[in-house]
Amino acid sequence: MAKTKVIERKALTWAERTYLPQILTGLKTTLSNMLKKPITLQYPEERPVIPDDYRGVPTLVKDPHGREKCVSCQLCEFVCPPKAIRITPGEVDVDNEPERAHVEKAPKEFDINMLRCIYCGLCQEVCPEEAIFLQDVFSLSGYSRDEMINKKEKLYELGGTLPDQHFKWDKKKSAEALGNSDH
Repeated sequence: MAKTKVIERKALTWAERTYLPQILTGLKTTLSNMLKKPITLQYPEERPVIPDDYRGVPTLVKDPHGREKCVSCQLCEFVCPPKAIRITPGEVDVDNEPERAHVEKAPKEFDINMLRCIYCGLCQEVCPEEAIFLQDVFSLSGYSRDEMINKKEKLYELGGTLPDQHFKWDKKKSAEALGNSDH
């Protein structure tokens, strides 16, 4: 049978029994915080400094000629952990845009549910066409759940146009880029 060990409790002093040291320590902490300069920002007039490695809202971007970069490969949809991305592939209208004849498909619908998005950045990393970029937008709001689902038009509005090194629309430039990489 195990022996029980009795530990004697130290008797409290008069000050400890009145709780004065604890009260004074709490008042000291409160007064020191009251005298500090406030760090509150007057948002939206004052904006916080956004770190360089901030992963913000995923958006779609267009190439420098204003053409859609997404080819509806659906890699971003497959890699998204919370399944926030939904893509409906569509056909490319070759009659109206003959320069896109070598592109198999384009997204008919592209939705990102911002209520489900966890801002992990996997969609940007996996995109072979660099069509998805995380922008430094950090304040999204809406009055309903439907407003928080960014449709294709809104994603392009948020993303805008970014310069890139992909020339998938221009066959001539694609051939030049491949030829220059061999030399």
